[in-house]
Amino acid sequence: MAAAQSPAPETGRPGETGRTITTDIPARLDRLPWSRWHWTIVIGLGTVWILDGLEVTVVGNIAGRLAEPGSGVSITSGQITGVAAALYVAGACSGALFWGRLTDRFGRKNLFMITLAVYLAATALTAVSWEAWWFFLFRFLTGFGIGGEYAAINSAIDELIPARYRGRVDLIINGSFWLGAVGGSLLSILALNTGLLPKDVGWRLTFALGAVLALVILLVRRHVPESPRWLLIHGRDREAEEIVSGIERQVEQEKGERLPEPQGDALEIHQRKSVTFMEIARTVFGRYRRRAVLGFSLFIGQAFLYNAITFGFGAILTKFFDVPSDHTGYYFAVIAVGNFCGPLLLGRLFDTVGRRVMISSTYLLSGVLLFGTAWLFDRGALSAGTLTACWCAVLFFASAGASSAYLTVSEIFPMETRAMSIAFFYALGTAAGGISGPLLFADLTGTGKVGDTVLAFSIGAALMCVAGLVAAALAVRAERRSLEDIARPLSAVAARARAGQGTPGAQGPSAPPAPSTP
Repeated sequence: MAAAQSPAPETGRPGETGRTITTDIPARLDRLPWSRWHWTIVIGLGTVWILDGLEVTVVGNIAGRLAEPGSGVSITSGQITGVAAALYVAGACSGALFWGRLTDRFGRKNLFMITLAVYLAATALTAVSWEAWWFFLFRFLTGFGIGGEYAAINSAIDELIPARYRGRVDLIINGSFWLGAVGGSLLSILALNTGLLPKDVGWRLTFALGAVLALVILLVRRHVPESPRWLLIHGRDREAEEIVSGIERQVEQEKGERLPEPQGDALEIHQRKSVTFMEIARTVFGRYRRRAVLGFSLFIGQAFLYNAITFGFGAILTKFFDVPSDHTGYYFAVIAVGNFCGPLLLGRLFDTVGRRVMISSTYLLSGVLLFGTAWLFDRGALSAGTLTACWCAVLFFASAGASSAYLTVSEIFPMETRAMSIAFFYALGTAAGGISGPLLFADLTGTGKVGDTVLAFSIGAALMCVAGLVAAALAVRAERRSLEDIARPLSAVAARARAGQGTPGAQGPSAPPAPSTP
């Protein structure tokens, strides 16, 4: 068994900050083999994206039926895909910033329990909407909860998953959104079938089901521990030691052998309670300014590409190809499968071939393929089926690229700023692409003019290509490296390597803070 962290002074109390400790807990977490315990983390934290996919897809697919007389709500299809969608994204952006700050201050576990509860309650209340304003309000609050999930969940996952698996696990978890999208597409088919459910009941049951599933996840999530890395910095090193020792015992019992000694540096950490906004700003936009440009570019590109396709999806099929509104779910289920297959099949390459090659290539390929789709659409060479096939090809690569945006901003900034960094880039990029996007693309695809839809496709494709070029120049080679090696914690006093066991590329004993260049 690896040596435990150096004991804290006898006078140190749990939660006390201002002490300096030496620890090898990050190295111990990174050297763990994959085990049942890691599956618990994936299921407890990652499955919420399935709910998000279910929610977003259901809203898009039921828009036409919800706008019909007798639905129980006086609302138009344009208001659902435009105003309500923009409010959902606005809620997610503001929620990410609000909860992200609290996640860095009060811990990952506290916040991923609260944000899921907010999401659950808002989704349930959406189901009982009787006026448009009520629907709009709880779409905003649903987004407010899910925005916090992005910050808390991605922080916790990256800090608990071993370095050699981090890329593929993060991509697949973020990509699982599309499993929910498949379920949402199929569920909307049933909800829109008035032979099975009344017009004013079916759409309500879809939201109610989402709330029930969220409750199940909330119960599972109680067993996920706080991040030991977060505990170390916030004066709770004894609790961190107990958690990691417990994990090690579980893994050894499962594997039937002792774990190897951890490789890499022991960290000397000066514990602190919080980091100020000014320190976060100086770190992200001063020391790591090139990484900030990278994060912003990746989020802008993927947000506009997805808005270019998904927010006008149903309208394009019904207006240009006469697909009945209650059949669009079948087509969306197909492209959702393509979306999930991208991270599933390409995720491993992000840990082997490397981040820079894979991030840039997935962004560029999806952008080029969408340009090709726009050209074929403009020539009238596509049917509903072949357009869906083109979208599948585009989104196979785009989904892996979009998931890598979350992976990137969650691993390239210091531990103390991680959740806030995720929240900031998610909010900024998604606000630019996700609030203006639905309003812009709903208008373009809603005109029924081929040229307007081609323009929508081209905008998304161009921004995706630009982001790919930025990634080719600035992406950080983070594959198989510890988080502390990629971006040294602000609380780190020094990095003291074990004699003869320093990992390649690790910082030396007197290494300065990580430079701003990738």
